[in-house]
Amino acid sequence: MRPPVLALKDVRLIDGATTLFDGVDLALEPGVKACLVGRNGAGKSTLMRLLIGAIQADAGERVVTPGARISVVPQEPVIAGDTLVDYATAGGAAPHEAEAALEALGLDPAKAATGLSGGEIRRAALARAFAEQPDVLMLDEPTNHLDILAIETLEGLLKSYRGAALIVSHDRAFLERTTSRCFWLETRRVRRLDRGFAAFDDWADKQLEADADEFRRLEVALVKEEHWLQRGVTGRRARNEGRRRRLMDMRAQKSSFLREQRGSLNMEIAAGSASGKRVAEAKGLSKAFGDKVLVKGFSTRIQRGDRIAIVGPNGAGKTTLVKLLLGEIEPDAGTVTLGTNLQIAYIDQARGQLKNGETLWEALTPGGGDQVMVGGTPKHVAGYAKDFLFRDAQLRQPVSTLSGGERARLLLARALATPANLLVLDEPTNDLDMETLDLLEDLLAGFEGTLILVSHDRDFIDRLAGSTIGLNGRGEVVETPGGWAVFIGQNPGFFGAPASSTPSAAKAAPPPPAKKATKLTYKDQRRLEELDGLLASLPAEIARLEAVLADAGLYARDPTTFDRTMKAMDAARAKLAGAEDEWLMLEEKRESLSS
Repeated sequence: MRPPVLALKDVRLIDGATTLFDGVDLALEPGVKACLVGRNGAGKSTLMRLLIGAIQADAGERVVTPGARISVVPQEPVIAGDTLVDYATAGGAAPHEAEAALEALGLDPAKAATGLSGGEIRRAALARAFAEQPDVLMLDEPTNHLDILAIETLEGLLKSYRGAALIVSHDRAFLERTTSRCFWLETRRVRRLDRGFAAFDDWADKQLEADADEFRRLEVALVKEEHWLQRGVTGRRARNEGRRRRLMDMRAQKSSFLREQRGSLNMEIAAGSASGKRVAEAKGLSKAFGDKVLVKGFSTRIQRGDRIAIVGPNGAGKTTLVKLLLGEIEPDAGTVTLGTNLQIAYIDQARGQLKNGETLWEALTPGGGDQVMVGGTPKHVAGYAKDFLFRDAQLRQPVSTLSGGERARLLLARALATPANLLVLDEPTNDLDMETLDLLEDLLAGFEGTLILVSHDRDFIDRLAGSTIGLNGRGEVVETPGGWAVFIGQNPGFFGAPASSTPSAAKAAPPPPAKKATKLTYKDQRRLEELDGLLASLPAEIARLEAVLADAGLYARDPTTFDRTMKAMDAARAKLAGAEDEWLMLEEKRESLSS
């Protein structure tokens, strides 16, 4: 193996009384593409700052190959300069390299470097980093604010990039496609897996099981030693003194274990009352802003329990479509009919619902006091905040001091406390760590209401969506059953650049071939579970009705009851026959997908 171009050896970093890192080893050899994963607040960004030399460790060593060039894309890039090409060349990149990188990411090099959207800022920062042709590329949440097509372009650039890279990201699909090594920052240490991210979850579970086993062994040994100490053994004082010191060390080790136990998220959705069967019905929707046509002649019907994902390039009109479907803005043509008894919880991508001047306490209790109403039940604000991994000390801090992941968790805490039967989540995955994403996914999978999800996270969409609506920014809107993989497989070229587009757009890397679906969609799986219940309950119901009809004198005594029971039995038999046919069809579909 080639020597590392950048490494940390036995590094320790202390902040006041808190040890952030202890005994950290991390090495990047030329060409290695590695991810750095860990929960929000574990210190991933701080560790990256150690690697680039922005801060100094309290102990240990940072090693870098002499002359090695390191380019960094921080979590919140700042764009400066008159034009994008000015910004992209400010770090020493050749003008032609900067222009090529900007164009590859769909940006005009001559565009002014002010007034950029979040996605444009991210793409400009990435273009500058690639244009510098560094030996090491450091990317902190590079997919935030990028649409799916831009993420796939970034994947193509990383595959052709020959240097080393360290990537902090929550995007599972992105990491699976780009990495060959994983570094896991957990309880002040960094653990290493010399495989890509696709193998991470199984490996991490085994690591946690080993930690639990180690803690149990320590507990047993500590009980024995405590018993020995309580007996008051005094013979051979020197030997016993050494054993007493070992006992003290074991107590300190146990305290360290307990102190570093991972806090657990305890998110719950406050379910509202059931909405009507029809949530929203759109017919012939069209909407344009000036010459920009976003939606043209689109119709859909959203029913209770549906899981709808909305995808498309930045600026294609995804948020506009959501607002049209919710009746928040008027269409230029067409109609939207909303269902009855809708209780809507909405998280917007701009997180504009949070006011920087208010404290976390005030954000959770907008009406004042110290209680949060969770599904109509009061809960103390400190306890509720703890469920979302906020410390007591943070309750009086301004929202502006929270990290991106903490702000995302705060919005979830507010939205999930409100009884709702329609959840609208506009880019909810930005800045959330994978543990929070997994829990959110489980919550949404069990949510009995309706979900509208705007997201660029392909894995999140594939796991949740029963159908996907795509907008390409030219007014065309298409709906397809299934998630992202199914959508792109059934609509090849839908997001492709039109003939009149600029050359820079055509340079974007083509999307990879869609993965073949290997399991039922969420909607089909839920239906299969419902059918299992019907097949178990309907025979008993039919037997009960047959027992009523077995009374030979029922018709003469009570013809109304006889007729009603006959109709109910005929309906139950028809329902059973239909359920059996549908169950067989879905089972055959499931078996064909898994084969």
